[in-house]
Amino acid sequence: MTTTPLAVVDLFASALHIGPDGAVRPTGRRMAGGDPGAWQVAAFHVETDADVHADHWEMHPEAEEAVCCLAGAVRVQLRAAAPGGAEETVPLTAGTAVIVPRGRWHRLELDAPSDLMSITLREGTRLERRTDAR
Repeated sequence: MTTTPLAVVDLFASALHIGPDGAVRPTGRRMAGGDPGAWQVAAFHVETDADVHADHWEMHPEAEEAVCCLAGAVRVQLRAAAPGGAEETVPLTAGTAVIVPRGRWHRLELDAPSDLMSITLREGTRLERRTDAR
């Protein structure tokens, strides 16, 4: 039996990667890429829309993403699921989360400085600059 040494991990400075074999290790945060099959758990303190790349859409083709609001308030914007459809807005406040479906383009906008957590498989993540950015 292998024992992982106990260590405190600052989730605002690094992320946790959970490998397909169940191993959990601290690592640098990544917007895209990552170890094949590894899930990333990361926390972020954000002050402005620029901190959450509100000017970009993001999509995870390999897995759903849990977007969690630990403190503050944020809106998760979901691109229309079908051509000609409307964007959806999901407001999150402290202690709430939304699960963004696999392959669904999304972005965040802040209502207040916030502490957020995301949990997803970063493999294949894509970013696309908004063409309608304000």
